[in-house]
Amino acid sequence: MGSADETVPSTPRPGEQVAPWAELVLAPNPGPMTLDGTNSYVLRAPGASGCVVVDPGPLDDAHLARLAGAPVELIVLTHHHADHSEALAALAELTGAPVRAIDAAWCIGAPPLVDGERLEVVGLDLEVLATPGHTADSLCVRVVGDDDRTLGVLTGDSVLGRGTTIIADPDGALGPYLDSLARLREVGADGSVPVLPGHGPVLPNLAAICDAYLAHREERLAQVRAALEEIGADASAEAVADVVYGDVDPAVRYAAEASVRAQLAYLRG
Repeated sequence: MGSADETVPSTPRPGEQVAPWAELVLAPNPGPMTLDGTNSYVLRAPGASGCVVVDPGPLDDAHLARLAGAPVELIVLTHHHADHSEALAALAELTGAPVRAIDAAWCIGAPPLVDGERLEVVGLDLEVLATPGHTADSLCVRVVGDDDRTLGVLTGDSVLGRGTTIIADPDGALGPYLDSLARLREVGADGSVPVLPGHGPVLPNLAAICDAYLAHREERLAQVRAALEEIGADASAEAVADVVYGDVDPAVRYAAEASVRAQLAYLRG
């Protein structure tokens, strides 16, 4: 793959190019869990006529029309949550493009993706990274340049542009998530790998954000351990959430409880 100017701004304006090979198309679904909305991405090498769409997002006619503005050769799903997948079938029908995901249940006209698979499409070299944790089927997409250099990583909800993600117990699990963060940190080890997240702004340094996420998870685990010492080792997730997430917005209380369940499962082995 040829390389042009590969600088990715840390605070992109949605709907504009965030890399020479990526346009961020912000979906109209803002909310407590989706931040400004779902980030759909249209990927193509400069000069390529076709594109790859990552995460079609919600079912919205205007959003679909923007995603289908160029011939779509492939649709990739980072995970199955509705804010990323609701428009999947509609975009596939509109464009005739196959859909690929880790989970075969979400694929249309193509086999499931596997960890380490390389996709050479629309002038790009894309590597699939299985990153379970947020959900069991979560994946990231590494955009590969000359000499196998990482130009950027699309992280879905494994890493967000603002705040931290939830572990969607029972589908998600903390142990695999910590492993996935460690893996992503290694992918970004040179300190200059941009993060193109499923929600929030693009970030400039994958390794740094993974370090912050890992530290945050250790802090939360310490808080959960302290809560268990205070209220009893067999305390429920709801009781622990009252202690650890007592000041959380009620709109995201269910997400806090899901994360606590994942933390308790991790600590209880």
